[in-house]
Amino acid sequence: MRALLILYFTNFIRWDDNLSTAIYHTFVALCYLTPILGALIADSWLGKFKTIMSLSIVYTIGQVVLSVSSITDLTDHNHDGTPDSLPVHVALSMIGLALIALGTGGIKPCVSAFGGDQFEEGQEKQRNRFFSIFYLAINAGSLLSTIITPMLRVQECGIHSKQACYPLAFGVPAALMAVSLMVFILGSGMYKKVQPQGNIMGKVVKCIGFAIKNRFRHRSKTFPKREHWLDWAKEKYDKRLISQIKMVTRVMFLYIPLPMFWALFDQQGSRWTLQATTMSGRIGTMEIQPDQMQTVNAILIVIMVPIFDAVLYPLIAKCGFNFTSLKKMTVGMFLASMAFVVAAIVQVEIDKTLPVFPNGNEVQIKVLNIGNNNMNISLPGEIVPLEPMSQTNGFLTFDGNKLTSINISSPGSPVTAVTDNFEQGQRHTLLVWAPSHYQVVNDGLNQKPEKGENGIRFVNTYNELITITMSGKVFANISSYNASKYQFFPSGTKGYTINSTEIPPQCQTNFNTPYLEFGSAYTYVIQKKNDGCPEVKTFEDIAANTVNMALQIPQYFLLTCGEVVFSVTGLEFSYSQAPSNMKSVLQAGWLLTVAVGNIIVLIVAGAGQFSKQWAEYVLFAALLLVVCVIFAIMARFYTYINPAEIEAQFDEDEKKKSLEKSNPYFMSEANSQTQM
Repeated sequence: MRALLILYFTNFIRWDDNLSTAIYHTFVALCYLTPILGALIADSWLGKFKTIMSLSIVYTIGQVVLSVSSITDLTDHNHDGTPDSLPVHVALSMIGLALIALGTGGIKPCVSAFGGDQFEEGQEKQRNRFFSIFYLAINAGSLLSTIITPMLRVQECGIHSKQACYPLAFGVPAALMAVSLMVFILGSGMYKKVQPQGNIMGKVVKCIGFAIKNRFRHRSKTFPKREHWLDWAKEKYDKRLISQIKMVTRVMFLYIPLPMFWALFDQQGSRWTLQATTMSGRIGTMEIQPDQMQTVNAILIVIMVPIFDAVLYPLIAKCGFNFTSLKKMTVGMFLASMAFVVAAIVQVEIDKTLPVFPNGNEVQIKVLNIGNNNMNISLPGEIVPLEPMSQTNGFLTFDGNKLTSINISSPGSPVTAVTDNFEQGQRHTLLVWAPSHYQVVNDGLNQKPEKGENGIRFVNTYNELITITMSGKVFANISSYNASKYQFFPSGTKGYTINSTEIPPQCQTNFNTPYLEFGSAYTYVIQKKNDGCPEVKTFEDIAANTVNMALQIPQYFLLTCGEVVFSVTGLEFSYSQAPSNMKSVLQAGWLLTVAVGNIIVLIVAGAGQFSKQWAEYVLFAALLLVVCVIFAIMARFYTYINPAEIEAQFDEDEKKKSLEKSNPYFMSEANSQTQM
């Protein structure tokens, strides 16, 4: 569903990019904050099975509401193909997303913990295998969605008018969620269901609060120190609860450095996708769009999880190396850090090929001779001769404060001074067609076209207005000896039609562009031939990307390997080290590190303001490397425990106490046996 959410906001609801992005990230943040609520419900009240079942119903209803919100005919009373009451669609979609966030967040910590509950003591190997398969299933779903969802969206549907089929694209996940819920419920009789143990989180908070308060009361040196700060709660709370809280706090302490990993990992969808927009997507005979590079991660996960689980880990074990969970997670952090070093190296190579754009008070000028005479252009410090239908060799950069004069001349004609205030920090094209005729055009393109698209504009050398239609986009009413604004198109060959009252009816008006690569910009000059028919001349404004997207594969490979040893292991570690009544809570704590990681990206990217992107990649790599060392030191002092054994010991102690109460001779018999 998330695969097309941004497109739904921008294309259907008509929000701008900034609002769409803000709402999208708010929704994602909610999806990673609501697991806390789901964990509390599961561990304290309903139990994991009932929580998954009830919140999956909420999840499915949310998907259905979102699908209904995207039906144009719901408010399209005049049947013109656009909703008459957009606020109704906005309200429904927000309700749907809120329900989805509650549903998906609520079940996130419960599903993995519920799966772990199905294994008995001594089945650690099988449980680890389950967590690997669980993670593999998630990424297989992710991979399928990136392929299938866009195919559903491009279908046209509607009662009165045909539109992009968002109801189908949102409806299919709703139907699949309903089916999966039914399959899950059908297996109810086979599941091992751990019963909730009351408001455990309330007890935890009160116990911690009492321990801190009691420690503060007894801060004097006259009171003997206790082994652990939670031991100060012994006066009021039983040893079992204190021991369980100790388990949780020790793991939570280890979680502190973990968000840094997610801060790097989640940049696949942002920084790395933006990096791909400055690269060429031609890989052999295939052509890949920048946003499709993210599927490399899902493909590699599906390949690498079985390899690590069935080949690499057993091989390491045979070599006699004790590759513990925390060691795996440390290696995962290191690999992610190295992935960003590789990304920085790739960025340096890209930067070598990028055009230079004007900064601050700089002005860039390119001169394009669209006339039939030779022209001489006098610029500060140089004179540039231009033949008919030719341009200067790229853009020339000048200091805006020192740009005194530009003159145009032609053999046998007087000199004409260009009297135009060139806007600083902008690129300009100076169109000349006679010694006394010129036009200054502000290009309005100060960066490579976004999403790897190609910028196209047209220059009209006819006397009458020209309108051009290209791939559904219209360049309307281009005036004589003037340029249109740039419009942007994906890679490939594009057909276009030229319309003007000045063009004779027998003339060819349908043309095709040369093959458009990635990230280029061109000016097409519509020239009038002797017979009055149009002829098109192509001039390059920004060169196409030359660094291939295939160079991103090593960084994706390193990050995916890091994800496999970090994330899958983290899920299993969080489960194995949690007490029986707080399994979901620790899973929610694990998911919370993802949300904090995203916040770190916003803080670092916002505060940094790096002029070079590779420097930001190096900073993130260095930060994670430092965090990796800190985590390795913390892991060195961590002692692995078996919560089930500790709880079993408490159960045994409680049985002895109850026997003592019911049988007063039990203790004396035990003592005499000990003495004997």
